[in-house]
Amino acid sequence: MRDDYLWDGSGTPDPEIQKLEGLLEKYRLTPRPPAFRAIAAATEGLPWWRLQRVVRWVQLAAALMAVLVIAAGYLWLRPKPAVTVEPGWDVTRLAGAPRLGMKTVGANEWASKLRIGQILETDSQSRARIGIDKIGQLDVEPDTRVRVLKSGSELNRVALDRGTIRATIWAPPGQFVVDTASALAVDLGCIYTLHVDDSGAGLLQTTLGWVGFKLGGHESFIPAGAACPTRPKTGPGTPYFEDAPASLRQALSRFDFDAGSSQEREVQLDLVLTHSRRRDALSLWHLLARVEESERSRVYDRLRELVPPPPGVTREGIQKLDPKMLDLWWDQLGLGDISLWRHWERSWSQSQGGAH
Repeated sequence: MRDDYLWDGSGTPDPEIQKLEGLLEKYRLTPRPPAFRAIAAATEGLPWWRLQRVVRWVQLAAALMAVLVIAAGYLWLRPKPAVTVEPGWDVTRLAGAPRLGMKTVGANEWASKLRIGQILETDSQSRARIGIDKIGQLDVEPDTRVRVLKSGSELNRVALDRGTIRATIWAPPGQFVVDTASALAVDLGCIYTLHVDDSGAGLLQTTLGWVGFKLGGHESFIPAGAACPTRPKTGPGTPYFEDAPASLRQALSRFDFDAGSSQEREVQLDLVLTHSRRRDALSLWHLLARVEESERSRVYDRLRELVPPPPGVTREGIQKLDPKMLDLWWDQLGLGDISLWRHWERSWSQSQGGAH
């Protein structure tokens, strides 16, 4: 038997092979597999070194294909890079043509970003809204200029150079601060309006919650329904409820900012004490630290008539402006827990090295 029979069917078959073929006939592939005689004939006369070259090219192609498959799989399955969010606060145009730096804020919502150091400015016909990273929003009224000083998870700070802003803040107390030329407004979870004129004088009005207003060690606390003026170099004045008698409000303004002589101050203080209601204990509590030591007993007596001091608060202690006694009496007014402010103040002093 020639060996060619097993390869191409030529030659004399062995009887045992034929018998085996008969038994396996019913398992034959239908249709029959293609014949490779042409390939065999084409390669039959090739020298061995050419056959090796063909084999190598096939192997190289297979290896290249494997590399491409692996690379494609890596590109598909590798961790996708995090999407980088453009830093800054979203600015929306509410009316007119607010300007963000040298650009006009477009009509598309969230079309512009206000970044640290940039200026947002409105003219007499313009209004804008600033979305403050997950903590609230700031409505910028006409003829206003604001700047971002700091943005972060623990503190967000803007400067109001002039004009009017309306802040709605739902962050924990102390995370949003507004700088003005005459005072620092510290949000304690609230809604408020702050106006500053070209001279740096301002007025803060609280709608919800309460706001801390300070310049150095000069502090005012403005609860909902109250207002507090401020002046450059002097800082915040004495806060008052906006429904207070006009005579009391005018006397407070003169006492804080216009009374030049001690005699004039005494006249204005008399008017405040005479016209104060139980609700005006807010103003009298602040006056304890603003009057002369010789006048403090008069303020103490009137405040005691309106809101009796709690246990632990004495005339002698208040006369010396004992901080703990003052805080205890504030909490008795029912206008908010002053410990929120004290906690913020300590944190601020540590981070700022005592500034403001």
